[in-house]
Amino acid sequence: MQRIALLGSTGSIGTNALDVISMFPDKFNVSLLSTHSNIGLLLKQIDKFRPKAVSVVDIEKAREIREKLKKKKIKLYEGETGLCNMLEDISVDTLIVGIVGASALLPILTAVSKVKKIALANKEALVMAGDIIMKKIKKNNVEILPVDSEHSAIFQCIGTEKKDIKKIYLTGSGGPLLHIQKKTFKNITPEEAINHPKWKMGKKISIDSATMMNKGLEVIEAHHLFGIGVDRIEVLVHPEAVVHSMVEFIDGAILAHLGRCDMKMPIQYALTYPSREESAVKSIAFSKLNTLHFFEPDFKRFPCLEIAYDAARAGGTYPCALNASNEVAVGEFLKRHIKFTDIPKIIRKVLEDHKNITNPNLRDILEVDRWARVKAKELLNVISD
Repeated sequence: MQRIALLGSTGSIGTNALDVISMFPDKFNVSLLSTHSNIGLLLKQIDKFRPKAVSVVDIEKAREIREKLKKKKIKLYEGETGLCNMLEDISVDTLIVGIVGASALLPILTAVSKVKKIALANKEALVMAGDIIMKKIKKNNVEILPVDSEHSAIFQCIGTEKKDIKKIYLTGSGGPLLHIQKKTFKNITPEEAINHPKWKMGKKISIDSATMMNKGLEVIEAHHLFGIGVDRIEVLVHPEAVVHSMVEFIDGAILAHLGRCDMKMPIQYALTYPSREESAVKSIAFSKLNTLHFFEPDFKRFPCLEIAYDAARAGGTYPCALNASNEVAVGEFLKRHIKFTDIPKIIRKVLEDHKNITNPNLRDILEVDRWARVKAKELLNVISD
């Protein structure tokens, strides 16, 4: 019986993970749950799964359910530090990281020495501090299983043949703006940018998909997860989203992972690995596919992808500054404070002003993250078309 800690239980990854866990009551026990502020859904999850403890990052929301949890004899941890304290205090076997953004970094580093397995659905922490995280994972002999559909696909294609890889093909649907004229991008609304044609995701990831920054972050994530040079990771636009990624080997063979757009599949694989179990995910009707398309991304239409590649090649603290400035820019776009086309402008300017640290420690990473966020916010009033 695996004891599970699920960070971000009320989000898209979290709710899908709990659906998967519900299918295997004899294999998994939910010990810890966390949410930022969705206490309504959290309380429903508590009634169903009866965890030992929960974490609520929003202090005001935590106060609202404090008495209810006391009566249920469930320990409550509050705020960002509370999430790390919960992982320190209560033992679990598997950590599922379903929270978005830089906020996952410290909880992951806290849990590495405490767990046997990490099922990772957060890419930003690896973008910020991939070397630090992977070294600590190796030192503590922790299994890390990717939950992103693309990285799960790569992991499954690689198998034990890691040394024989020639190239990784990281596929992406192209997002909701793939066929929209670039000249209209400045008028794109948050609602239009969130309207992904294939995946149902949170707002931040949906905007990253629209700018194709998501693919850039995934390139950096793949670099750290699989130890592959950035220039051996190629992004392909694949509108049908049937092939989730491909791996080419030195003998010319290419293995592709195909499947439906359903996050339950990679989540289940990460939890049950190395075995496979039956799933409710439907099979693909190959006779109805007709054609599959693949083409190179247009860096002029989607400059965020090129910016991410440049930051990845530069290394050091550039990816951290990239991630922080992107989080700020996306947040401001969602608030309608800037235009969609301002997102890459802000990120590029922050990176131009950044002074790189080639071998950063955790303190360096956290300071660069702070600096880049302040710098990005300073630029909000001076960015123009």
